[in-house]
Amino acid sequence: MPAKSKAQQKAAGAALAAKRDEADMDDLFGASKGMVESMTEKELEELASTKRKRLPEKKTAKKG
Repeated sequence: MPAKSKAQQKAAGAALAAKRDEADMDDLFGASKGMVESMTEKELEELASTKRKRLPEKKTAKKG
C-alpha cells in the first residue's frame, strides 16, 4: 500500500526506524507513534519506500 502523502511517508519512515531500534520511541509523536504499535515492519517498509515525487505534502479531506 503506497503512502498517500509526503507526511504519511515521513511518519512511516520514523516509525520504521523506531521499530528497528534505530531511533528512540520517545522521539516519536503523532501518527508515527501510532504506526509503530499498529503496523508490521513490512507494512511500514511499504509506506516508507513510496516515491515522493508526485505526492502532496498532506492529504486533503474530501468534502461531502
